[in-house]
Amino acid sequence: MHVLVCDDDKEIVDAIGIYLENEGYQIFKAFNGLEAIEIIKDHEIHLIIMDIMMPMMDGLRATMKIREENNIPLIMLSAKSEDSDKIIGLNLGADDYLTKPFNPLELIARVKSQLRRYTTLGSLETKRNVFRTGGLVIDDESKIISVDGEEVHLTPVQYKILKLLTANAGRVFSIEDIYERVWNETAFSPENTVSVHIRKIREKIEINPKEPKYLKVVWGVGYKVEKI
Repeated sequence: MHVLVCDDDKEIVDAIGIYLENEGYQIFKAFNGLEAIEIIKDHEIHLIIMDIMMPMMDGLRATMKIREENNIPLIMLSAKSEDSDKIIGLNLGADDYLTKPFNPLELIARVKSQLRRYTTLGSLETKRNVFRTGGLVIDDESKIISVDGEEVHLTPVQYKILKLLTANAGRVFSIEDIYERVWNETAFSPENTVSVHIRKIREKIEINPKEPKYLKVVWGVGYKVEKI
């Protein structure tokens, strides 16, 4: 499991990291909210420990940004003890809250609790036959597609196309390859057929279909779902 620890106090980050590494977790370190967001973009993170008061981007703003696209469990830290800070943090999307100074054993217990809930009750990533990139999630067991938590309804053919591309996020498929995999027959001039379905999928999953976030064309090659 990968845990991101974000605090502008290097000694606190190092200390938390030692405790977590002793429990078998792989640690990623950040010292402000901007660094945390960049790490999340580049690495698979399973839990975040986020301080509130930090330079450049504080923990509250970072949490808001993270929650726009990700439901990673997040434990918020703060040197403040006022209820208002706790309420703001939880309302912005934090899953738990600890006030400094804290008992490291309590932090470890909360980390394990959040990861247990995430992997057994709420994590789509750990289920079989669930494909995810950014806010786009396909649960192939229930045949449910959602974007940022909102369910999207596709036709069976549209579903097969999106599932193929999302299950292989980042890989470019030619129009012919998409047609043969989805329709299970040899492709003869499939450009119009595939492009029509791609357009309709975009209309349903993209905020702006003309500037798609997920389903993109690679000119002269084919289509792909962006790996986010």
